[in-house]
Amino acid sequence: MKQALLLASTSPFRRSLLEKFGLPFDCAAPDIDETPHLNESAEMLVKRLAEAKARACGHDHPNHLIIGSDQVCVINDNIVGKPHTIENACAQLMAASGQIVTFYTGLCLYNAASDKAEVICEPFHVHFRELNAHEIQQYVLREQPLQCAGSFKSEGLGIALFNRLEGRDPNTLVGLPLIALRELLARHGIAVL
Repeated sequence: MKQALLLASTSPFRRSLLEKFGLPFDCAAPDIDETPHLNESAEMLVKRLAEAKARACGHDHPNHLIIGSDQVCVINDNIVGKPHTIENACAQLMAASGQIVTFYTGLCLYNAASDKAEVICEPFHVHFRELNAHEIQQYVLREQPLQCAGSFKSEGLGIALFNRLEGRDPNTLVGLPLIALRELLARHGIAVL
């Protein structure tokens, strides 16, 4: 590889996804303010934060290609974050019941050496089936998705909550759009295969 790769995240989910490529990379925790701006759309928010995360790690890693990513879940036109509690997770899933929930994942590949960044947003739509309170409570108690925007893990039992998934790359739903990332890496001379 021409440049070393850095994942600007300590998320075990994103790390696991990036490991699928079999490329060597390091991880670093970006220190940024993730507060949404007034009237900022979900798409603009995730793009801004993905780039901010990548750039925040550039100072300590000036010769790296840095991958930044951020994701939000939108239910009924409202951005929802990680639930952190069982009660919040149940409420999020009740709001999602019977709805199409959209996840927006921002992806940035920042070349710290040239100070150039490419940023995209990858949407993914989750069609929830009608859920009752008992199903929701049982799911949350079994899988404990308290650190997951939208309150589910699609790679686990969460798949039982859906009628359909719609998007270009199922990895996007977990937090890192690998198809888009492969395309960005290829532009920098990094071949996954």
